[in-house]
Amino acid sequence: MPAPSPHQERGAARAPGRTGAADARAPASPLPQAASPADRPVTLAAIAGAHGLSGEVRLKLFGEEGIASLARHRSFNGGRLTLATLRDDGKGGAIVAFREVADRNAAEALRGTALTVPRSALPPLGEGEYYHVDLMGLAACSDSGEPLGVVVAVANYGAGDLVEIERPGGGRFLVPMIPAAVPRWDDATLTIAQGWTD
Repeated sequence: MPAPSPHQERGAARAPGRTGAADARAPASPLPQAASPADRPVTLAAIAGAHGLSGEVRLKLFGEEGIASLARHRSFNGGRLTLATLRDDGKGGAIVAFREVADRNAAEALRGTALTVPRSALPPLGEGEYYHVDLMGLAACSDSGEPLGVVVAVANYGAGDLVEIERPGGGRFLVPMIPAAVPRWDDATLTIAQGWTD
């Protein structure tokens, strides 16, 4: 999942979404809401470790656009890390230098750090697109209005996005993000069609 993409006509899930956030499993409980959806942090990459002696780090990239998604931004993590240089590592990742990181020890201390930007900093989405972060935490209900739980994860194993719903009483189920299964969704609710809730 890196660079994350909005929702299409705010209703039906017609085209594949863009990630922009790591496709890692989400916590079991609903995510706390940020002050506004535009402020939600979106993870574009994670620091895998130090590279060389001068403070550069190796990045694992998330999303579909790879290094291009990072190149659009100059600062990450609320301004705590400022991009100085960025280059492709030739293996699907990136090598980065941050102005705030002067040596290998400081770089190694950042291992595992996620690089985030606010949702509002992402490019506008085309029709039928969505960022995974837009789906996280949405209440899920059936097309007859029955509460089904909350969206706790969005994953893609190669055949399209799968939305993971945690039921109120425990247990989870997966639903493909296709119109037949998810006929509509908005900023608050993901509607799941009859027959896809088992």
